Amino acid sequence: MSDRVLILDFGSQFTQLIARRVRESGVYCEILPCTVTDAAVERFGPRAIILSGGPASTHEAASPRAPAVVYTLGVPVLGICYGEQTMCAQLGGRIEPGLHREFGRAFLEVTDDCALFEGVFPKGAREQVWMSHGDRVTALPPGFRVVGQSDGAPFAAIADDARRFYGVQFHPEVVHTPRGRDLLRRFTHDIAGCGGDWTMAAFREGAIARIREQVGKGHVICGLSGGVDSGVTALLLHEALGDHLTCVFVDTGLLRQGEAEEVVGLFRGQYNIPLVHRDASDLFLARLEGVTDPERKRKIIGAAFIDVFDAEASPLDADFLAQGTLYPDVIESVSFHGPSVTIKSHHNVGGLPERMKLRLVEPLRELFKDEVRELGRELGMPESFVGRHPFPGPGLAVRILGEITPERTAILRQADAIFLEEIRLAGLYDAIWQAFAVLLPVNTVGVMGDFRTYEAVCALRAVTSQDGMTADFYPFDTTFLGRVAARIVNEVKGINRVTYDVTSKPPGTIEWE
Repeated sequence: MSDRVLILDFGSQFTQLIARRVRESGVYCEILPCTVTDAAVERFGPRAIILSGGPASTHEAASPRAPAVVYTLGVPVLGICYGEQTMCAQLGGRIEPGLHREFGRAFLEVTDDCALFEGVFPKGAREQVWMSHGDRVTALPPGFRVVGQSDGAPFAAIADDARRFYGVQFHPEVVHTPRGRDLLRRFTHDIAGCGGDWTMAAFREGAIARIREQVGKGHVICGLSGGVDSGVTALLLHEALGDHLTCVFVDTGLLRQGEAEEVVGLFRGQYNIPLVHRDASDLFLARLEGVTDPERKRKIIGAAFIDVFDAEASPLDADFLAQGTLYPDVIESVSFHGPSVTIKSHHNVGGLPERMKLRLVEPLRELFKDEVRELGRELGMPESFVGRHPFPGPGLAVRILGEITPERTAILRQADAIFLEEIRLAGLYDAIWQAFAVLLPVNTVGVMGDFRTYEAVCALRAVTSQDGMTADFYPFDTTFLGRVAARIVNEVKGINRVTYDVTSKPPGTIEWE
């Protein structure tokens, strides 16, 4: 992997989007916290460095700074928002609180040419950008010049072409900056000289080699959850190891309707992968009895998974446990006090409990959610599986608000299946990133026929997304929602009211819960 871009995270909610945009252009990149050492930066060997935004103010005591080696490695550096400000502060400029804050849509007046803007922002142009800052640069470091300004930022874009250092006060990584992707591509491909040859085919080949090197002649046990991440993990491992892999599929009693049969049929039937099908639904439901707090549910489910895998691994004489950890999970486990500082508790990023005698294999830990789907297609997985909506590790447990019982689980599973069936019948499944039903912890009074009912409320959620990091609700028409609601109320005993959730998902998170 010859071309690598390093992104230093100062806590911005958009840091992961920077990485996605860079990878979309065929350049491999990783995110590290801005607190890393000079030696860590040098070991990474970046072809270029991007400094993310962040919530701090450089004029405040103890505000974060980039490692000093960033400015002495001789590679191009792009500072975004706070990244521009810390670059200026560290190289001899001055930052002050702004006269007024600048958040949201703004317009950049391109006042001069520079290598970063060539072919993207011509001199004299007025370009829409997305701002999110309260401070502003008031004096430039030696060697820099202004190449763009906005109403609230007289130094909205700065350049030092000799050292290939650039700073922009706006966020090129978000869709609200229409030419932002072109600007990032200009930086990585033309300024830094990256070849753009990082492809999923190349990742597949490299991942197989790394798996074989790590595992050797050992045996791997892989936990199948029914989701895309664990499924792609299993197929990649099978390609690399053959019969040195055994999959364990745990039926937690919290799966979607028909999911257990589908998983067993695909991996045991179609791919002929050695598969242990363990029905542990009684165990999971017993441990969750009386629990209402979502985080406690997660921890209980995570611990139960560990117990089941430990029990299944012993007779198999396994050496490794594989799991579908993704790059956002890794980032969140080391984030520089950004919005996702707490790792999801059903993941074991960084290692397994000491009591387990297995070593961890995480072949997808470099990939984002949509990249996992791309890898699945590269491996030849059927679109019906690789294109399915994401499903959280805890399953229906985090979609049942309040107490989990076998009865409430059955109610939600049926309602969820009706919702997804109607979405497919309407031809909308592939246009939606994720759709599911939620069982609320309240009952309402209703009249059905000539009878008074007192039953549960079901909420429906459906969101659109490109990468699973930001999302907006899907705008169903009322005819569709009416049809779904009528079916659920008529067919699911225990629900007498249906509502649709129109909230959006903020950046930096993976799942709706």
